[in-house]
Amino acid sequence: MPSRQQLIDIINGCVKAKRESQRELYKLYYGFAMGICMRYCHNQDDAIEIVNDGYLKVFKTINNFTPRHENIEASIMGWVKKIMVYTAIDHYRKNYKNNLTDEIDDIHFTLTDHSESSLDMMSYKEIIELVQQLSPTYRTVFNLYVLDGYKHEEIAKKLNISVGTSKSNLAKARVNVQKMLQTTNIKLYEQRKAI
Repeated sequence: MPSRQQLIDIINGCVKAKRESQRELYKLYYGFAMGICMRYCHNQDDAIEIVNDGYLKVFKTINNFTPRHENIEASIMGWVKKIMVYTAIDHYRKNYKNNLTDEIDDIHFTLTDHSESSLDMMSYKEIIELVQQLSPTYRTVFNLYVLDGYKHEEIAKKLNISVGTSKSNLAKARVNVQKMLQTTNIKLYEQRKAI
C-alpha cells in the first residue's frame, strides 16, 4: 500500500488526467472494485465491464473527491465503492429493466432456519458464488440491502421500484438463499457420510 503522501500524489495526478496516476489508482483498487462488482453480477465478464465503467466515472469526477476523514485511503475506498455500486445499479437498469416486476408474485414461502450450520462452513468466495446464482433482480436488492446497508426506500428510489417491491424481492431472495443453503447442507452431510 502506498503511503499517505503517495496516495495524495496519485489522486492529484488523476485530477490532472495523468495516465500513469490513473493506472496506479486502477491497479491499487482493482481487486477491491472487482469484489464489489462480482456481488452484483452473474459472471466475471459483466463485473469487469462494470469495474471499467466505474473507473471511467472515477477519473471523470475525481476532481470532486474530498476526503471525508483523516484516513485518505479509507475515504478514497469509500468513494470508489459508492461509484462501483452506483455503476452496478446503472448496469442492472440498462440490462434488466424489464425484469423488475416479472419476479413479483403472490407465492408465500415457509422459512426454516437450517442455514446457520452450512453458512458457517462456507468461505466468502462460496457465499458470493451462492449470491451470484440469484436472479439479477433478487441479487441487486439483496446486495443493496444486506451487504451495502441501503434501506428499502433508498433501493426503491435507485431502482425505480416501489418500497413494497423492494421488500418482496428481498424476502424472495432470502428464501432462495435459504434453499441453496439447505441444498449445500445436504451435500455436506452426504460428503461427510461417505467418508
